[in-house]
Amino acid sequence: MEGRLKGKRAVITGAAGGIGKATVELFVKEGAKVMMVDRNEAGLKKIASGFKSGEVDIFVADIAKKEEIHKYAEAAVKSLGGIDIFFNNAGIEGAASPFYDYPDDVFDNLLDINLKGVWYGCKYVIPLMAENGSVILTSSVAGLKGFAGLGPYVASKHAVIGIMRTVALESADRKIRVNSVHPGPVNNRMMRSIEKGIAPDDPDSVQKGFEEQIPFHRYAENEDIARQVLYFASDDSAYVTGTTAVVDGGMLL
Repeated sequence: MEGRLKGKRAVITGAAGGIGKATVELFVKEGAKVMMVDRNEAGLKKIASGFKSGEVDIFVADIAKKEEIHKYAEAAVKSLGGIDIFFNNAGIEGAASPFYDYPDDVFDNLLDINLKGVWYGCKYVIPLMAENGSVILTSSVAGLKGFAGLGPYVASKHAVIGIMRTVALESADRKIRVNSVHPGPVNNRMMRSIEKGIAPDDPDSVQKGFEEQIPFHRYAENEDIARQVLYFASDDSAYVTGTTAVVDGGMLL
């Protein structure tokens, strides 16, 4: 069933990454026009080249800088004519290190992107959105449990839930629903980085270890996450707000 987002206008951050790209593709297939936001200009242009004229637009922005978030929000309204859907998705994994050795500069940068980037995205985009819109924040299973060696990432993804629940309450009067999606390990660049960070000499063993914790015995694909985001973006979730949706193959069971 296609066309669930017909006529909708969507902003997706982290659009050059695995989950972001898969969601852009699914949203366009379902009828939306999409503004893709990422700091990776070459990646954005490559993805955009695969679409027809008018289906997507791009905006290069570093969401660690709140002034650039403000700029992409205003650019999206000008490009799309308004905003109905906001997938506040961009994030980084940081380093893999015990908390007592964790590099301060990496910690600060991670919070600038994973926490402040999400906060300021909501602050600057939601006031520009149409009523009855949908906001989806990307958290993680790491927002629901601890993972040794990934403390700042875990902390930032827990914080996303607090932002989601507060913003859901404060946006309800405009019938804008706000939810978070919580992927388990996903078969993309970020997990390759985490695996190598945990075990530089044997990253494959890390993947095997994670897969043994997942009842489905595999990582998610980017498209698995995009389909959950589509549910939140579409009118199928018209009465759903303030919810955490776990997409992890049963990892947290």
